[in-house]
Amino acid sequence: MAKTKLPDPLRRRHLIEGGVDPGRALQIAEVYLEEGRSIEAVAFLLKAEAREQLVALREQAVGEGDAFLLREVAAALGEEIDAAAWQALAGAADASGKDRYATEARRQAARLEE
Repeated sequence: MAKTKLPDPLRRRHLIEGGVDPGRALQIAEVYLEEGRSIEAVAFLLKAEAREQLVALREQAVGEGDAFLLREVAAALGEEIDAAAWQALAGAADASGKDRYATEARRQAARLEE
């Protein structure tokens, strides 16, 4: 099986906006994930209707303390992020030295708890 090549930025945009079949979208998403480019994989996972992978990516974002990725995945899933997720993300971000994400996560958690 030939290795899936990542699209260049313009081709990526055309695929996302114009359409790509779900099977191909999943292949592209998997390559992005293998390359550690999770943010870019989200749009293709959404096109592939790969809800399970998006949920797993959401959990990964919380576990790694990545607030930006969590927001992207939650938006793709059409879900709100609850205070508990923000608090968990803050702890993981602290442990990873991601001070900005930890501060933002605490701010979001406090906002939701009001």
